[in-house]
Amino acid sequence: MRGSCGTEYGKPLPCPDDGAPTQADDQTKQLLKDVCGEELLDVPVCCTAGQLETLSANFEQLESLIGACPACRNNFRSFFCQFTCSPDQGTFLNVTSTQQSQGKTAVESVDFFVSENYSQGFFDSCKGVQYGNTNGYAMDFIGGGAKNSSAFLKFLGDKKLVGSPFQIDFPPSSGSTLPPLDTVPRHCADDDLLSRCTCIDCLDVCPTIPPVSPPNDGPTCRIGNISCLSFIVTLTYSLAVLGFLIGYVIQTTIRTRREKRYERVALGADATSPTRTHSRGLVGAASLAHNFEDDSLVNQSESRHLGRGASLLDPIDTVQPRQYPLNNMLRRGFYKLGLFTASSPFLTFVVVFAFIGVLNIGWKNFEIETDPVRLWVAPSSESKQQKEYFDEKFGPFYRTEQIFVTSAPKNLESSNNSIVSGGAIEIGNKAPVLSWDHLKFWFQVESDIRALASPGGVTLQDVCFKPAGPGEPCVVQSLAGWFGNDLENYDETSWSTKLESCAHTPTDCLPEFQQPLGPQYVLGGVPLTDDGEKAYLEAEAIVVTYVVSDSLNPTEQSKAMEWEEVLRDYLSDLSERSISEVGLEIAFSTGVSLEEEINRSTNMDVKIVVLSYLAMFFYVSLTLGSGSASREEDGVVASLVEWVRNVPKLFSRNSLASSTLSIDSRDIPSLFPRLPRSLFVGSKFNLGLFGIILVILSVSSSVGLFSFLNVKVTLIIAEVIPFLVLAVGVDNVFILVHELDRQNFLHGPNAATQTYQGPGFSAPMSPTASHRSPFDSTHEDVDASSLPLYLPAEERVARTLAKMGPSILLSTITETLAFGLGALVPMPAVRNFALYAAGSVLLNAVLQVTVFMSALLLDLKRYESNRMDCFPCVRLPSRIALSDGPPSSSGVGRIGHFIRRYYAPFLLKPLVKGLVLIVFSGAFMASIISMQHIQLGLDQRLALPSDSYLVNYFDNLDAYLDVGPPVYFVSKDVDVTQRLGQQALCGRFSTCDDFSIANRLEAERKRANSSFIAEPSASWIDDFLRWLNPQNFQCCRVRKADPSVFCGPRDRDRLCQPCYQDLLPPWNITMDGLPEDAEFMRYFKRWWDSPTDESCPLAGKTSFGTAISLNEDQSKIETSHFRTFHSPLKNQADFINAFAAAHRIADEISVDIGAEVFPYSLFYVFFDQYAHIVAITQEILGLGLAAVLLVTALMLGSWRTGSIVTGVVALTVLNVMGMMSILDISLNAISLVNLVISLGIAVEFCAHVARAFMSAGTGLPIDHPSGQKERDERMWTALVDVGPSVLSGITFTKLIGMAVLSLTRSRLLEIYYFRMWLTLIISGVLHGLVLLPVVLSLAGGSGFPQQEADEEWMSNAIRNDYEYAPFLADDDSVASD
Repeated sequence: MRGSCGTEYGKPLPCPDDGAPTQADDQTKQLLKDVCGEELLDVPVCCTAGQLETLSANFEQLESLIGACPACRNNFRSFFCQFTCSPDQGTFLNVTSTQQSQGKTAVESVDFFVSENYSQGFFDSCKGVQYGNTNGYAMDFIGGGAKNSSAFLKFLGDKKLVGSPFQIDFPPSSGSTLPPLDTVPRHCADDDLLSRCTCIDCLDVCPTIPPVSPPNDGPTCRIGNISCLSFIVTLTYSLAVLGFLIGYVIQTTIRTRREKRYERVALGADATSPTRTHSRGLVGAASLAHNFEDDSLVNQSESRHLGRGASLLDPIDTVQPRQYPLNNMLRRGFYKLGLFTASSPFLTFVVVFAFIGVLNIGWKNFEIETDPVRLWVAPSSESKQQKEYFDEKFGPFYRTEQIFVTSAPKNLESSNNSIVSGGAIEIGNKAPVLSWDHLKFWFQVESDIRALASPGGVTLQDVCFKPAGPGEPCVVQSLAGWFGNDLENYDETSWSTKLESCAHTPTDCLPEFQQPLGPQYVLGGVPLTDDGEKAYLEAEAIVVTYVVSDSLNPTEQSKAMEWEEVLRDYLSDLSERSISEVGLEIAFSTGVSLEEEINRSTNMDVKIVVLSYLAMFFYVSLTLGSGSASREEDGVVASLVEWVRNVPKLFSRNSLASSTLSIDSRDIPSLFPRLPRSLFVGSKFNLGLFGIILVILSVSSSVGLFSFLNVKVTLIIAEVIPFLVLAVGVDNVFILVHELDRQNFLHGPNAATQTYQGPGFSAPMSPTASHRSPFDSTHEDVDASSLPLYLPAEERVARTLAKMGPSILLSTITETLAFGLGALVPMPAVRNFALYAAGSVLLNAVLQVTVFMSALLLDLKRYESNRMDCFPCVRLPSRIALSDGPPSSSGVGRIGHFIRRYYAPFLLKPLVKGLVLIVFSGAFMASIISMQHIQLGLDQRLALPSDSYLVNYFDNLDAYLDVGPPVYFVSKDVDVTQRLGQQALCGRFSTCDDFSIANRLEAERKRANSSFIAEPSASWIDDFLRWLNPQNFQCCRVRKADPSVFCGPRDRDRLCQPCYQDLLPPWNITMDGLPEDAEFMRYFKRWWDSPTDESCPLAGKTSFGTAISLNEDQSKIETSHFRTFHSPLKNQADFINAFAAAHRIADEISVDIGAEVFPYSLFYVFFDQYAHIVAITQEILGLGLAAVLLVTALMLGSWRTGSIVTGVVALTVLNVMGMMSILDISLNAISLVNLVISLGIAVEFCAHVARAFMSAGTGLPIDHPSGQKERDERMWTALVDVGPSVLSGITFTKLIGMAVLSLTRSRLLEIYYFRMWLTLIISGVLHGLVLLPVVLSLAGGSGFPQQEADEEWMSNAIRNDYEYAPFLADDDSVASD
């Protein structure tokens, strides 16, 4: 081939010519040297000067793409110079067809035989060359994104508008008779300057960096499939259990032998010793026989004032029982408070409710926080500060409107529109989306979207991102761009060919904004063929992204939001009709969607809240009144059964019995059933309702208080705190009411006449004669001085608060402290939640020890005056109370009966204690193992309403988007006007630092598994300095007449010359002679203002217009960024790891270059918490446990008991954490606050039992020989005393509230509140009523007797020969119960 014979696409066609090569003239030689170097300078050639000029023009277009890598550049020139001018052209070229053009015969197609080694070396030298403007590769442009050498050569040879004007085929050289072109290609790692490339373009020259494990890679020490920690924990626990079992067997054997020996000794002793007839001691009295010579009633009566368990002690040791001043002070303080509230109930109401009213004035400052960033990101967050810096210097990140179009499932019920699940869509389950009908429909949709206008007249063209400047095309990433947004030139058969061609070579199908649009941006769910190629026509999803400019200017931002709202409405309507119209399913998100959906009140399920409060109200009302039923009356069911049984007697002749016969009135038939009086008088509906109202008032007052302090409310606060305070607040109501019932047993109107009416003693008869003290005597010789003391109602209420007030104070302080510690979490939504919760709990406790005590007094007086609950103005007549036989109930209730008779004795058996310790130790070990598998993160779908359209969008996003989010590495305070600053940033010059930003990002990209960086970085400094290269003569140009004046795009070439032409030293890759100081800024500003186009792709206006920020006087570059992309991130772990990896990279670069570098991506602000959440969790829980230890030890008066309570609380929280991985609960700010709440509520399960244990003490030293028996007695007493309240008042109330919460439609509430709190309740009650009693009975501290309240208890116990039920009672004994 030689010369030119016609044109095609405006390009010259070569002429077929089989003549001999000829020597070039001097002009042609110079041109040959400039274009092809010296390779063909001294040999005859087969080309003309015109061909060389055409070749030169083509090479100049490629210079900006591949000029940075000498090996690729020179291989490319050599390849086509050999093809055009080689004297051996006829040996590897074969013209296969010709054509007529302009009356001449021209080449139409040709075979070019190239050896495999040469073609592979040519491809290898160019495959890694990057093009930073698009974060892609030069191969995308020069080879159509080819992945191998054959595809590369095919793209180069295909006849097309942008490419060769004739067809060049590259048949395999193996079957050809012609010898192939087989020169030695240059390698990018060769040492000569005409070959060696930089690290950015050639992997082989990159410096070696130490390997780095992926973030959160898990434990490095493993034994088999388990971590070393799990192995050690399992082994330790197994050995401990084995040791316990062996020790138990040995101890049992030794004890059995000793008992047999003692029996023989005892038999001999009994023959000479008087028989002991009775033991009046409490726990362990028999075992103390060797310590006490006299077990007479005299000694016991001397100890009657020493508290429970005093009969165990030597009188000499217990003359002065241990007292705890703080305990006595609190009891006296609460007694005075209770007496005041009971004596002046209405004054209390006025004062307290006035205070509540003042707090609620703060509602005038009530505000709800709706901005997701201000809601979930701490103001002090480093990522938030970096985001604000980025927005200020470079402008805010773009707003994206994204749409996924898929085929509708055949079974519409399987649609994911209303399913909340991560990764709910599995690729392969839907039909391909691409078809002629679907394309026509979607092209019309895009046309409609371009025409959308808001009420204010705002259109897409007004708000879209235009990289080339105002008036230029918008960035719309859609496959419609491949077709020019128009299907007019295509039909049912040609569209698929065009689409497949564009998918393989995006550079041939540039959209309006003139940037290659890879298939990964516009197609999703593309399957692979059998040979590993992507079948683009079988794609499951069309992905469309509209990029809208954002602004810090509220006016400009409001325009974008206004158009987005119109787009949202259009797409919402489209998604509803697209399935029926064309069988397409639409999933979408707009810039306003996330904030709108998060703040939508769907999750605030009013029905659930109301139902929860109603359920709690009925439970509280019914349960509170259950202890007030008269013992003589049947229940409601029994009364109805009796009435039904007696109804037939109304129609019987013998229905009226003889008046001489004594009959039971319950057997007399009546027209209406005789319902129990307790149903009307004994119920506590009003009291329960009042307790619920106090909860509501405490929440309202907390909101008012913190609103006054400008602490904004979040939707989580509105949804969760009412449940939390209700569950926590009702507990104290039960404890107070149960204690008042006990006071009524001891000191009520009928307490002195339950079994004995002595002469001269009278007491009013009323329905309160329904309880019988468990210590009543059946003896006839009881003196009146030992009878229970009647106290007025005010005194009983005061004593109730005196006894339970310290327990309420203990639990309230610990809960408030725990919730308050949650405020240490810097995330505003969580911090505000913790503050509101702490305030609500504290205020609720204050209301309960004040106005609720007044309400208790009023309700008690109503009850004792026989007035109806719901209608207190109605007073029922009193019934005659007969005492014909022994009482059928002890008044302790079924739960109390069970604990007293079965549970407590069983739990305190030595073997059971051992088994409890083994089981809970196993749970502790299992929790440690399970905790290692807790994941970090919070799926954003959970924060959305379950019926939100964004749920389906995020499912599609995870399934179909194969592009990761962009990430920017921002450099601050690098002086790029100096050579050292330039070398710290650049990567395409030989003197750039090995670990400069550009080089380091490229090195990290090559280990994407640990860096999560998938794309080449866009380096502005490299493009700017290469823009100065005189070989890119269309880039930097100056006037020939005046080099100080730059040429514009419209200036003629003859008037201009390259900026660095003929300068000394010349432009070179060593950076020697490149501009510095003021000269640098002069050239930089020209580059930054030059449009990026085909003539000069290296210009900076379009590509880097927003990547650089100057100082105020525009004299210096203040900051700049390097853009790259993360690998596709599919789940929370990927996002967290990508965040951690980017910060690791930035920190290492900062150290290497000596300047601050930080990473920024749009999602970083939401994932910043996970960089510190583990440490924050440890810190807050550690502080919380320290606070629990301090408060419990101080309030209980024993560091030993306080330590035990703290340890049990810690185990409770650990169990909750152990269940988190099993229940799919991730660790995030919400679950962290729930762990803090768990710590506070766990104290509530333990505090009352621990205090009852300490209050039942005798002061016996810990190391006393009888200390174990004494602790067992105290623990039994504590369980009987407060166990029923803990179960019915704490456990069941919380379970009811949580059970109702399970009905919520919010997945966030269901997972992070229902599951977690249910786990907490179960774990708390097990640890509080099983483990804590066992540990306290084994190692609890010495107690303090409560003399004031328990003198009657001890007196009755001693006078009536009361024995310790667990060891001495039998099932048939009435008195023992």
